Amino acid sequence: MRYAHPGTEGAIVSFKSQYGNYIGGEFVAPVKGQYFTNTSPVNGQPIAEFPRSTAEDIDKALDAAHAAADAWGATSVQARSLVL
Repeated sequence: MRYAHPGTEGAIVSFKSQYGNYIGGEFVAPVKGQYFTNTSPVNGQPIAEFPRSTAEDIDKALDAAHAAADAWGATSVQARSLVL
């Protein structure tokens, strides 16, 4: 079975043109505003732009993770499984 290429008629998958880093429960732009284009290995066409993250982005993600740690640690295993 052949699937339609993402973003074309009949495709079961589509992509946004640009993504951010998922930090603190939302997509955010990279601190330095840099992106790279990822291309399909199938046809060489661009898929989307993704953040070219730096140490500053990692620090933001770690700060968000540390801020959420206590609440996440108090969350039941069942509730965590629903989130994941």
